[in-house]
Amino acid sequence: MTQTQHGPKLGAIAVVVHDRRLLLVKRRNPPNAGLWGFPGGHVELGETALQAAVRELAEETGIIATPRGYLTNIDVIQRDADGAVAFHYLLAVVTCTYVKGVPVAADDVSDAGWFTAQQTRDLPAVPNLQAVIDRLDL
Repeated sequence: MTQTQHGPKLGAIAVVVHDRRLLLVKRRNPPNAGLWGFPGGHVELGETALQAAVRELAEETGIIATPRGYLTNIDVIQRDADGAVAFHYLLAVVTCTYVKGVPVAADDVSDAGWFTAQQTRDLPAVPNLQAVIDRLDL
């Protein structure tokens, strides 16, 4: 099913490393249901991607962090069977400094936890997870 969209939508994901472990969430809803990735979601009107990343992080996991800066951007474009764009997101990847909290799955995630970079390689993961991890200085 093709989504009516007038242009790409902006999203932000939060990359939090604490004690050499990465915070990941298991997505509850399509298109990535059942897959592990970084917490994140839509950037609201009037909100920066930095603000959105830490807001989504808190909503999805209860973890409080402060944004440090942008690591990279990821285009997520999915096409339907006819080749038409079903959806297009530009994800701002934001590195964050852990402040406090214990991960608890909330909002649109079914699980949340800390993982070593090695452990992430064995998880059913969203596309681009390893590419983002490879950019980090772990």
